[in-house]
Order: sequence, then structure tokens, then C-alpha cells
Amino acid sequence: MAADLSQIVKAYDVRGVVPDQWGEELAELFGTAFVRVTGADGIVVGHDMRPSSPGLADAFARGAARLGADVTLIGLCSTDQLYFASGQLGLPGAMFTASHNPAQYNGIKMCRAGAAPVGQDTGLSEIRTLVEQWSQEGAPEAAAQAGTVGERDTLVDYAAYLKSLVDLATIRPLKVVVDAGNGMGGHTVPTVFDGLPLDVVPMFFELDGTFPNHEANPLDPKNIVDLQARVLAEGADLGLAFDGDADRCFVVDERGEPVSPSAITALVAARELAKTPGGTVIHNLITSWSVPEVVRENGGTPVRTRVGHSFIKEEMAKTGAIFGGEHSAHYYFKDFWNADTGMLAALHVLAALGGQDGPLSELVSSYDRYSGSGEINSTVADQAARMAAVKASYAGQDGITLDELDGLTVTAQDWWFNLRASNTEPLLRLNVEARDPMTTKSLTEHVLAMVRATG
Repeated sequence: MAADLSQIVKAYDVRGVVPDQWGEELAELFGTAFVRVTGADGIVVGHDMRPSSPGLADAFARGAARLGADVTLIGLCSTDQLYFASGQLGLPGAMFTASHNPAQYNGIKMCRAGAAPVGQDTGLSEIRTLVEQWSQEGAPEAAAQAGTVGERDTLVDYAAYLKSLVDLATIRPLKVVVDAGNGMGGHTVPTVFDGLPLDVVPMFFELDGTFPNHEANPLDPKNIVDLQARVLAEGADLGLAFDGDADRCFVVDERGEPVSPSAITALVAARELAKTPGGTVIHNLITSWSVPEVVRENGGTPVRTRVGHSFIKEEMAKTGAIFGGEHSAHYYFKDFWNADTGMLAALHVLAALGGQDGPLSELVSSYDRYSGSGEINSTVADQAARMAAVKASYAGQDGITLDELDGLTVTAQDWWFNLRASNTEPLLRLNVEARDPMTTKSLTEHVLAMVRATG
């Protein structure tokens, strides 16, 4: 019987519970299908610290080698380290990780050579079809000559490449607390930060895919509480928190206050525009108004996109953009094959802070101009009906514009909000921003009342 992959093949990746939903047998078929769809004669494969990751990665490698592709295993790595290897070696790649999901989950993030994304419209649906077919009929005939499987360590090269993109030579000494959340930041940070004028206070650097201290999801405020307290206790200049596969980085200032990813996007955009005057900067429609404002103030062109890395990367390739940022702390760099790397964003923050004498809170204040609600999720039975009700309540009002680039965005002179449906859960996600906290609060309550209404 063919495997049912509808629950594990998502819009951008493969993700599900191991072994309940998938395991090494399917991973091997995914490896074979990946080579068939990409036409690659060589690939690179890496994995995170989850207990199931090494076995899944090895099975994928066997499946790829079966069709004659030579496989380079880079072992333990962050997702952006896998993107580096794909870019530097010119090979399609596969990363075994479930990012910030709980320990029983695992997944595959796949890319073509040069870290170009593989999503539903760029090969993932074809890969799924082949895996479903072969799980029923058996794997295809092996190549006359199997590919080789070898190992290569890319960590030192990855660290050197990142540091070549940001000038940290003259920064003042900084004390930084880093919470790796028992994820891959514990593997990459020591090598990347080595030799920099940093006093690093490590938290949860032990690689442990069972996440014994807290979920490796810094987007949830409860998961950065330990970091906030430690920054204050240490009198540190800042704190950094990485998610499970260390492709996202969250920043805490010297007061222990979270710095909005929109403010980080604006800060990095200004720095990239100083290097490449007149460049284009991509931002998704949930980032703050401050992002396009700062881009314009620094002579750049802001381009607004839907939420999601495939849309950002597609727009970056189309426009030749130098940088892109999302509200979820994904940061994309032209110098990094248009791929996302939280580590490079962190180096920019360190360079900006260390290049002047003031505290981080003061540095980012000019990039953090408005009041935001953060993302608020509501479980609703009928997403379409609730969206329609909200749209109807604002349609036709003077001074208010509606657009549906991604969900519903309603904009007035002093505020905006976006309401969009989750692709994978019965949720509506609300983001509100206004010129003052009182407006943010009242608007958030008003929209939520409509979203959560039962009538």
C-alpha cells in the first residue's frame, strides 16, 4: 500500500512524527526521489541533534547513492550551514531537522544547488508523487554504478565565510549571553565567535534533541525568559537566542527586553544599503512600517511580499535584492545565496553595537517606531467565514484600504492589521500595529472579538 504523505509533506518541507508518520524506509525513498527530480550527480546532506536525525540522513544518502549520485555527508550542522555547503560546493542539499518542533518530530528541508529552495511548486510535489508510488511498487532499479558516500566537515569554512561578510575587527569588547536551547547553535556559535572580542556566556549549549530546558522556539516569549534573566544577572550587553536548527536568531537588549525582528530587519537593511547603495530590500507584509521607512531613508527600495521563505527567496532572485527580513526572525542575504541565516544577522548586530558606544536599546530605538501586538493565534472552526466577517466590517470605510496579498490587510492612517489563515492548522493569525500602544490594544481587542465570535 502506498504511503500517505499528505500529513508530512508541507508547503516548504517534509515534517512529521518519527516513527509514527515516517522513518528511515521513507527517508531512503525521499533520497532516491530527490536525485531523480533534481537530476543531480552529487548532493550534500546534513542533520541536527535529534536522536532520529543521523539514521534518517544516512538512509536518505543510501537512497541517493542508489541512483548513482555521490553523497557528501557533513554531519551535525545548522540549517544555514547546510545552505552554505550547498552554495559553496554547488550541490543540491538536504537538511534533516524539525526546527523548533518537539523532540518526536523530524523533517527534511531540501534545496537545489546554490541553496535554491525546493517547495511545492519547485519539485516537492514531484518528489512526494514518486515516494508514494515507490512505497507501493518498490524502489526503482538501481543505477549500474552506485554513487559514493563520503564525509566532509564544513563548520570552519562556514564560520570563516560568515566573518568575511561583516567587519568585526575593530568593535569594542562585548559581553553576550547566548541561549542555544540545546540546539545547533551550541555547535556553531563556538566556532563562529572564536577570535572575536566577545565574552560569551553560554546557555544550554549541550546538543540534546529532547530539549530538556525549554523548547528551542524563541518566537514564544516563555522560551526566552531564562535568557532575559541571565542578561540582567551578567550585566551583559545583549543576549542571542537561536532556534533548534539555528537558522533563526532572536535578540534581547541590555535591559533584558526583546528586540523586535522588524527592528533587526531595519538595522541590517541600513547596514547592507551602506555597502550597496540604492539596493532593494524585501520584507514580508507583517513586518513593521518602520522597515520600508528605514529602507527609503537609506536610499533603498523596499518590496513587500507574502509571508514564507519561498516567496522571499523568489522575490530576492527576481529583483536582485541585497537583503530580506521577516517578522519571524528569518533574515535572507544576497551574499549568502539568498538563503536565510540568523547567524549572519547576529554578526551584523554585534558589529553595529560594537561599532559605537551606546547600549543596544538606544541603538535600535530609531528602528522601532511603532507599537505592535505580536502574532496572536485564534482557533476557529470556519476560517473563511470569520475572515469574511472582518473584511465586511471594514469594507467601504473612508480612509481605510484593504488588500489580500496574504490573508487580509486593513490599513488606516494610524494603524494596520493583518489577519491570515494557517496553512496547517485551524488557526487565524492576527498582527496589529499602530502609532501608540492604546490604539494597538483597542484595535487588537476589536478584531479578536470578531474573529472569536461564535455567532
